[in-house]
Amino acid sequence: MEDKRILVSAKNLTKTFKVKNGTVKAVGGVDIEIYKGETLALVGESGCGKSTLGRLLLRLIEPTFGEVMFDGKNITAMNHKEMQQMRRQMQIVFQDPYSSIDPRFSVKRIIGEPLKAYKVFQTKKEQEAYIRELVEKVGIHKEDMERYPHQFSGGQRQRIGIARALALKPQLIVCDEPVSALDVSIQAQTLNLLHDLQEEFNLTYLFISHDLAVVRYISDRVCVMFLGKICEIGDTEDIYRNPRHPYTYFLLSSTPKPDPLKRKEDKEILSGEAPSPMNPPSGCRFHTRCPYAKEICAKEEPAPEMVEGRLVACHFPLKELK
Repeated sequence: MEDKRILVSAKNLTKTFKVKNGTVKAVGGVDIEIYKGETLALVGESGCGKSTLGRLLLRLIEPTFGEVMFDGKNITAMNHKEMQQMRRQMQIVFQDPYSSIDPRFSVKRIIGEPLKAYKVFQTKKEQEAYIRELVEKVGIHKEDMERYPHQFSGGQRQRIGIARALALKPQLIVCDEPVSALDVSIQAQTLNLLHDLQEEFNLTYLFISHDLAVVRYISDRVCVMFLGKICEIGDTEDIYRNPRHPYTYFLLSSTPKPDPLKRKEDKEILSGEAPSPMNPPSGCRFHTRCPYAKEICAKEEPAPEMVEGRLVACHFPLKELK
């Protein structure tokens, strides 16, 4: 990735939700940068705040604190009209291809709605020609433009969702678990499609997933989250070969091995219960489950620091694995 220009950055991004018995800090003071043209993967256990962070970066939900800069503009300070224009530059592909597109609309109308809303084309003929070109790029036949979602498979529906996200030629697409609801063979096709479209349209992806094999295949960098906090950010292969944060290490070691001869190898498994997001531990949020924790870990929250080219939020980063 040659272009290192920052497209999206967030400072102290925080989101707190009110629940019946108190509050949940879903995202707790996150700083993050996404470079133009890259795929940054966001990984972590279910409930760690990945999807919430993705929506905060798009301002689909309002942050409790913090700011988001998009292409040099502070979108958290924008009014409704300004934000409406900015939305052309940022789109999202949702996890569920069945509920994320309107079953009452044809493919042509699903993709045409954003084009119509922003008055991209002067004539219906121009718009239809563009939609026809777009559906073919994502692998849907132009003859199927008048068909409805129930007439397509899950993989085809996700392709329609991708075409809709591409319609306004955005710079950033947040892919929120885009292949987790698909069969494995269809996952591979969809990932290859996303990769090809990224090169053709110079797209930037925030790829949210819990599937570490998928993440390794598609991402340039990986950001690991635990309980609303970022543990580690670095180049994909560096993190997979030598995780420096204990949580990253245990997350990767829990991944099933494709080699049958290696599946019975001893694995280090985390013990104890995961902390509650309603009452997170003091200091490092991972210290109650970390076998390497010391007294300072319970008292002081570790600040992210550079460790051989990557950011690690740990008082005692792991040494290089041999």
